Amino acid sequence: MAIVYMALMRVAEGAGQVLLSSNYEGMIIFCGAVVGACLGFLRFNAYPARVFMGDTGSLALGGAVAMMAIMNRGVLLVPIMGACYVASIGSSLIQIVSYKTRKKRVFKMAPLHHHFELKGYPETKVVAMYMIVTALLCMAALLSFV
Repeated sequence: MAIVYMALMRVAEGAGQVLLSSNYEGMIIFCGAVVGACLGFLRFNAYPARVFMGDTGSLALGGAVAMMAIMNRGVLLVPIMGACYVASIGSSLIQIVSYKTRKKRVFKMAPLHHHFELKGYPETKVVAMYMIVTALLCMAALLSFV
């Protein structure tokens, strides 16, 4: 999530430079604060995790991403930057629809990261894969914005 916020911070900075508006300065500060909070949380959430975020924190972060995207006019960048999240939601939807209609499962377990774990990949590799894919997609989104 910190990677997505760093990308949004760069989008806000670029939009602020293009529009020469002081409104974007507050967004850059907000994104920086969230990046700092996410990195602080990551210290305790790194393997083996001692603290878990839960729905309250994750929904707040997702809402903030949506707010930043709307204010920066970068709504189309969010599905690119958050493709791992979209894949997890999509895999759950596919699993439910497949099971209700055909009584067959597409994945061993949904969401997608649990499927990879049941296929034998260690949790640390799955998390690293998600982080790398997110970082690459954020870079691609930034390149398309600039």
